[in-house]
Amino acid sequence: MDAKVGDNAAASHGRADPDPLSHREKRIIVISMMLPVFLGSVDQSILATSLPTIGRALGDVHDLPWLVTSYLISATALTPLYGKFADIHGRRAALLIALGIYMTGSFMSAASSSMLMLIIGRIVQGCGGGGLVATGQMVLGDVAAPKDRAKYYAYFSIAFTSAGACGPALGGWICDHLRWWVIFLWNFPLCVTAVLLTLTVLRRLPRHDRKHRLDLLGAVLIMAASTSFMLALNIGGVRYPWLSWPVLMLLACAVVLGTGFVLRLRTAAEPLIPIAILADPAARLTMVAHSFGWGSILALNIFLPMYLQSVLGWSATDSGLSLIVLMVTLNASAGISSQLIGRVAHYKLLPQICLCVGIGAMLTLAVSAAHMSSLQFEIILFLIGIGFGPTAPLTQVALQNTVPIRHLGSAIGTMNFVRTLMGTILVAVFGAIVLGGLPVGAAADPSNRHIMTGISAGTFATVFFTAAAALTIAFVAMFRLEEKPLETTMPPPSP
Repeated sequence: MDAKVGDNAAASHGRADPDPLSHREKRIIVISMMLPVFLGSVDQSILATSLPTIGRALGDVHDLPWLVTSYLISATALTPLYGKFADIHGRRAALLIALGIYMTGSFMSAASSSMLMLIIGRIVQGCGGGGLVATGQMVLGDVAAPKDRAKYYAYFSIAFTSAGACGPALGGWICDHLRWWVIFLWNFPLCVTAVLLTLTVLRRLPRHDRKHRLDLLGAVLIMAASTSFMLALNIGGVRYPWLSWPVLMLLACAVVLGTGFVLRLRTAAEPLIPIAILADPAARLTMVAHSFGWGSILALNIFLPMYLQSVLGWSATDSGLSLIVLMVTLNASAGISSQLIGRVAHYKLLPQICLCVGIGAMLTLAVSAAHMSSLQFEIILFLIGIGFGPTAPLTQVALQNTVPIRHLGSAIGTMNFVRTLMGTILVAVFGAIVLGGLPVGAAADPSNRHIMTGISAGTFATVFFTAAAALTIAFVAMFRLEEKPLETTMPPPSP
């Protein structure tokens, strides 16, 4: 209660005559946000190398994609709500709620004894995880003007790089040497530390409060539509023929619920995704480039370890270690390029060139999937990481540069919503492709330790071609994005 009163008092003082933060204070605030960003990022990659092990332990391989998509669907639906909630009650309150729900979901996941229980735990975990990275990005937008954002984005780049490097390797090591459920418990000390930092360091954060209505109905509609669509992709061609009535009914439900969500966006007083933001061409293009790029990288994080273990015969630990190259180069190139964005006039040029390199590397991986040496694979991952890395900071800076500060929380929430939704769709699509390549009845015997080895290299080649197509769409959106001069100061809050 005292913290809340202090927040309100600080907010009132900030609205009356806000004291500008020094560079040191801004840096401390951003550094404190590295931990929630790390937690939200590592959870999306740590399962990548452990999925086959979890499938064998719980005797269910065909439902493995749901461990990823269930998390992403719940995170997708709630991310915009976190943005609006943070605009209403402050970033601290939103982050504390996200951390509490995330820890609850982690405990539920670790205690699961069946795939259904684990999926439910992942849903709860996603409800909290959806607010971790998004809130951190809102805080960054609160303390740094678009042109100065690069000074502080480097800290987030360190967090992203650490999560990308540690996640797959840590997940593989835990599965090889400990128990799979440790994946969901090792982060509890970090969560407690993040709570303490939120309660203390964020007291000085500027407040730009604005009244919002939380569109819970919109969140329910998009969650239900996404679930129906993902379930249809999950069982179609694997458990039921694509033209069977269960699959067709699920697809019909997805269309009806999706239509209802669109109508809700057009008729609600304050919809889940603000129409004013979607009406801005620059905002739309940044979200398309961001979501298709990140969506493909997220899906690759899940399915590259499957490719390495099933086609090339690598262990879980080795496949996790190999992904370090991808995530380190991706986030390192993002951090380096972010330093250039505020210093050059044509800040789109480098990300566009790098995306072309990434698309070429992805196509090479698809063509050479059946005969890939370790060295060739690591070089390709290096090029893919460099290829997409600069796109991440560019799209975030461009979005912040085009929306008013009072809408920043909603805008970032919307960007994360679209990114996570696209990642969810691509994970489901890739899962449908991969599971369709399993021999019929391969999952019937949970004691079969080679349950994933029936997937052909050609199946994964289709996955890689699809990822290249997603990166191409991101390139087209970036090419069409207008290069507006970056703002050098923070806009004043609206009364």
